[in-house]
Amino acid sequence: MSVEVDLEGKVALVTGAGAGIGAGAAHVLAAAGAHVVVAEIDADLAATTVDAIRVAGGRAEVSVVDVRRADDVNRLAATTLAEHGRVDILVNNVGHYLTVTPFGQSDDDHWDALDAINFRHVLRLTRAVLPSMVARGSGSVINVTSVEGLRGYPPDPVYGAYKAAVAHFTRCLALEVAPDGVRVNAIAPDLTHTVQVDYDKMTPPELADRWPIWAPIGRRGVPADNADVILFLASDLSRFMIGQVIPTDGGSVVAGGWFRTVNGRWTNRPRNP
Repeated sequence: MSVEVDLEGKVALVTGAGAGIGAGAAHVLAAAGAHVVVAEIDADLAATTVDAIRVAGGRAEVSVVDVRRADDVNRLAATTLAEHGRVDILVNNVGHYLTVTPFGQSDDDHWDALDAINFRHVLRLTRAVLPSMVARGSGSVINVTSVEGLRGYPPDPVYGAYKAAVAHFTRCLALEVAPDGVRVNAIAPDLTHTVQVDYDKMTPPELADRWPIWAPIGRRGVPADNADVILFLASDLSRFMIGQVIPTDGGSVVAGGWFRTVNGRWTNRPRNP
């Protein structure tokens, strides 16, 4: 029997929801009836997302937060729980490749920065809201990792390692809390056009027509392609799924990966040498 996606009465907390996949997730969760807390470092972007949700008839609020800061994360969790009494859906969306750096050129500062923006906040925020989910016997944690955590990522091995850490944390935590009624899953995006990954700027104009033959699905992705899977994982439609890391990648993982160009660079998209 199919189940309609009805999140009425649920509270969803989405980090990095001012743009890209995070904003897409906020929109679809709100459209399904959830009250969405838009956690975002950029107040203007957060306000834009919340205004659009409200215009569409949904419910949302802004929480300006830097998830790299422990105090901010703790305040975000405490405030949300105090005002709403619950967090039913947690989407740990924030992540960034920062400055792509070969391992031999990387240093402790680069490692620490990648840790803070990609992994440590996932642990902190999940730990902060998980007890309330366990106490109620229900909840869905959805982590946003990357296909670079599922395959080798030669441009920056440390970034790939942190994304792999998010994926494996998802699997491990899912097993720990499944008996408590909490589901933990993840998506692993690729080929998605966002503010961070702007394919209009990254793809030479003379190669723009190669997307239909280069991307297995025949096009690049948009945030909604990922957000709809997040909605699925947040809903009862995925009630029998735990610890899954779903590639939302247009087929890039199953088709191949990274290839060395003639001048020694690495590429995974149409580009000149």
